[in-house]
Amino acid sequence: MQLRVPPPPPQPEPSGTGGRAARRHGTGPSRARPTARATPATALGSRLAPLARYARRLRPRYPRPGRTGWRRWIPSWRQWLGSVLSGCGLVTLFLVVAYAATDIPDNLNSYATQQDNVYFWSDGTPMARTGWVQRQAMPLKDIPQDVRWAVIAAENETFYTDPGISLKGITRAVWRTVGQGDTEGGSTITQQYVKNVYLNQNQTISRKFTEAMIALKLDNKMSKDQILEGYLNTSWFGRGTYGIQRAAQAYYGKDVSKLNASEAAMLASLLKGAGLYDPTLSKANHRRAVQRWSWILDRMVKIGKLSPAERATYKTFPEPLKSNPLYDTGEQSDYLVELASQYAKKAGHLTDKQFDLGGYQIYTTFDRKREKALTDAVTKVRKQAKKQNPAAAKSGHYGAASVAANGRILAVYGGPDHRRQGYNESNATTVPAGSAFLPFVYAAGLQHGVHKTRVGPATPVTPYSVYDGDDAVPVSTPEGPYWDRSGRKVAARNDGGKSYGRITLRHALAQSVNTPFMQLGMDTGLDKVRQTAVASGLLRSSIGRQVPELSMGTSTPSAIRMASGYSTFAAGGKHTDPYSVSRITRNGTPVALATPRPKRAVRAGVAADVTEALTDSFRAAHPSVAGTKAGVSGKAGSNEKDTAAWYAGTADSVSTAVVVYRIDLAKSLEPLPLHGLAGTSTDSVPYNLWSVAMGLD
Repeated sequence: MQLRVPPPPPQPEPSGTGGRAARRHGTGPSRARPTARATPATALGSRLAPLARYARRLRPRYPRPGRTGWRRWIPSWRQWLGSVLSGCGLVTLFLVVAYAATDIPDNLNSYATQQDNVYFWSDGTPMARTGWVQRQAMPLKDIPQDVRWAVIAAENETFYTDPGISLKGITRAVWRTVGQGDTEGGSTITQQYVKNVYLNQNQTISRKFTEAMIALKLDNKMSKDQILEGYLNTSWFGRGTYGIQRAAQAYYGKDVSKLNASEAAMLASLLKGAGLYDPTLSKANHRRAVQRWSWILDRMVKIGKLSPAERATYKTFPEPLKSNPLYDTGEQSDYLVELASQYAKKAGHLTDKQFDLGGYQIYTTFDRKREKALTDAVTKVRKQAKKQNPAAAKSGHYGAASVAANGRILAVYGGPDHRRQGYNESNATTVPAGSAFLPFVYAAGLQHGVHKTRVGPATPVTPYSVYDGDDAVPVSTPEGPYWDRSGRKVAARNDGGKSYGRITLRHALAQSVNTPFMQLGMDTGLDKVRQTAVASGLLRSSIGRQVPELSMGTSTPSAIRMASGYSTFAAGGKHTDPYSVSRITRNGTPVALATPRPKRAVRAGVAADVTEALTDSFRAAHPSVAGTKAGVSGKAGSNEKDTAAWYAGTADSVSTAVVVYRIDLAKSLEPLPLHGLAGTSTDSVPYNLWSVAMGLD
């Protein structure tokens, strides 16, 4: 049996020889300690120990030991340094996160990219502009170097070297916003471009910060030239214009490519605020503009983009135009713009949204000289009518159009003022053609022949085919007289109830004898009459009902379509749909345009026969003019109810149609009796206007 002897109790250390305090200072008796392998946590702790001791030293101890008075509460330089470094680190972290979180918007500000559309006369000179803003984007290659550097010198001379933002400028802007309630100053060209196309114009610190973040990213994504091009095309220059191209036209009446350095410097000064630097607004503005213009030119010399010798040549301030020449479209030209825009969208396959975003250059077919002559003539007639017959003149309308044999619309008269009367008198299909429709019946008979029986081939018709020209001759069919729904025989009527006896078709057309053509229409077939009129240029929707009266002109073509129809005969029987736009570009790039092509309407021989008869008609009615001008053909047109008076004809491959009628637009579109508004047969208002439009007067 073994006895377990307990170990002796530990002996207490003498108080004078050590203990915990002695061991802390290394003065106690040594004691063997077992060695152990260092763990990773122990190793990491040993490495962080210096940092921990440094952090404990930075930890503020208040009041500070070893200091007296107020100094006991002031942090040490180590504490100040730690705070600054910590703040910088947090700010840097915030900016890095903000930069990463900020995306360049996918969609540009639609207003910033919206442009105007510009319309040109057939000779290439500007006619009008439309759109909510005046802006036309220009490729940077088409903007002269002097213009670019004038803007850079004025706004941001370090543009090509800066990162897209100016820290100094941003700081100044923030200081003014916080300290003085003002947000001026500090934006680079890149920042201004960002504000124009991605953001709004709100003057807030948050918008300024977002602007800076996007500018930094944009500067890394786009080339400097791309940014400069965008900036020059979106900046506001006053006078309702956006972009350097419209500014050049508004202030100097020329394209940007024609500007010199002096003019460019004046336009660059407007970027600081057109309300303060447009020299035409006030004397104070003029003084400021001259000073800034001179400063910009000097600045260009300083940055090496303008030689001192060239600078010396620019001593006189380049005075701009007094007003914007593109601001108003004018009264009559609004009708032209309406026609051209409708055609441009249709032929160019453009949606309303695309067209409204602008940037299109529409080159029209309108002849400036013809348009002026026609407009002046109708304006004069309107004034005379108001004096002589004010009651009738109040509801009077004068539609007129000139169309070339190849389909080009050269001139129209649409009304006195589009802003008060949007109704286009030249394009209205409301009044009957009357006897001006007879050439189409004649052409149909010559083209298709006639049927005197229900079966068998058609019998050819020539200009010398004879018909009964007496008044009130009943219209017949192969089965006998034609009866209307009321049970009455249908008979044709001549103007004034006059009878002509047996008469050839050519002579009947020249004398405007109605009755032969009513019967000719029945013999040819009213469907063939309709087909020929449509093929010649009249709209299908304007053709009258398929009854015997169709041949008497119950159709209601517009002046444009009537002129187009007569031009088919002048073009040898080929018809080209009338068009008002010859070419479209968008910011200089061509837009595909579906230009109409000529189509055969009637045989060339038929067209020649119709033209000869119309030439006889013109010579018989106006022998004095016919003797001095060869190759002119034309015919008057009237109807039984005296609600419209026409004159249509051709000279030098241009056909013109004029119609005078009365409609009270406030009540209805029902034609009213003319009551003498169209003049007399010897002094016909439609003919007088036609002769001016054709250059015969």
